[in-house]
Amino acid sequence: MNSEHQIIRRKTRKIFVGDVPVGGDSPITVQSMTNTLTNDVESTSDQIKQLSDAGADIVRVSVPDQEAADAFRKIKKRSPVPLVADIHFDYTMALEAIKGKADCIRINPGNIGKEEKIREVIAAAKDTNTPIRVGINAGSLERKLQVKYGEPNSDALVESAMNHINILKKYNFEDFKLSIKASDVHLTIESYKKISKLIDQPLHLGITEAGGFRSGTVKSAMGLGSLLMEGIGDTIRISLASDPVDEVKVGWDILRSLKLRSRGINFIACPSCSRMNFDVIGTMNKLESRLEDIKEDLDVAVIGCYVNGPGESKHTDIGVTGGSPKNLIYINGKPDHKVDSDNLAEHLEALIRAKVKEKSEAKKNLIIKN
Repeated sequence: MNSEHQIIRRKTRKIFVGDVPVGGDSPITVQSMTNTLTNDVESTSDQIKQLSDAGADIVRVSVPDQEAADAFRKIKKRSPVPLVADIHFDYTMALEAIKGKADCIRINPGNIGKEEKIREVIAAAKDTNTPIRVGINAGSLERKLQVKYGEPNSDALVESAMNHINILKKYNFEDFKLSIKASDVHLTIESYKKISKLIDQPLHLGITEAGGFRSGTVKSAMGLGSLLMEGIGDTIRISLASDPVDEVKVGWDILRSLKLRSRGINFIACPSCSRMNFDVIGTMNKLESRLEDIKEDLDVAVIGCYVNGPGESKHTDIGVTGGSPKNLIYINGKPDHKVDSDNLAEHLEALIRAKVKEKSEAKKNLIIKN
């Protein structure tokens, strides 16, 4: 990354969710949550696998009752990624989830009940080195704070957060991360900025109930992007009324766009216009759908004409610049050969897969040498 645009991340305490570090100098992680019935072990396990394959570092699973807690134990044994058990109100479910080897529990200490119940959960978390995620949400703000502030605002959310945090700190529990979400972008940004100055624990970013795939993606990109550019945020979850796999893809797209983390292909593609010499949109649709399995970092330019094509392609692993009668293919930033528009997507796919194989083998050889 150009040092002129380097993002300096806020210094936070590092915690571990299973074997995945969150905070400190660790990469920003991508999370999602299952939307299957937890009691359905097969469906939930299958969805966790799908999320893992899409790039989820951590997955959250709801544990509302004993039947779900029993299922969680089985699901945990199958999971390829660390699991966070989502708990509300019933402290015994937190205890059951910890017994079930949850890698983290999501609770709000203030709504667990009497202090001895909270103390019991914290003691169990300490004994097993299980971190806690405190989740503050504008939609479930405590009644007394609603009365005090009239409506959810950043001061109300921060006060709620500190009330919950102070319970943990009272019992010397520092192994937690915090989210402080709202469905409003401005409110979310203000709240995270304020809380980031008060605690050194990792922050879990998200716009809660962001909306459907398109609108929710835009909201999340605006809100999370603004915070991430200021160095705030250690793990992210995109909340979409869509397939949870979409949440993971969008999360990676946001991190990749800010050069905070990369996974898979970074496509540079023109929006297409009357100058294009091949079907840019059709080609991109084919490439994106066919190459979702690629995990290797790769820059690919798909530009329909010679105006911006050469400049963009010179900085990529694979590039195509539209031309007549044939299009110019770039390999490693240099003009390599020409190809007509028929089967262009298939030709590019073959080149990309060959480049991925080349990079993968180079990495293996480097590991062997070292």
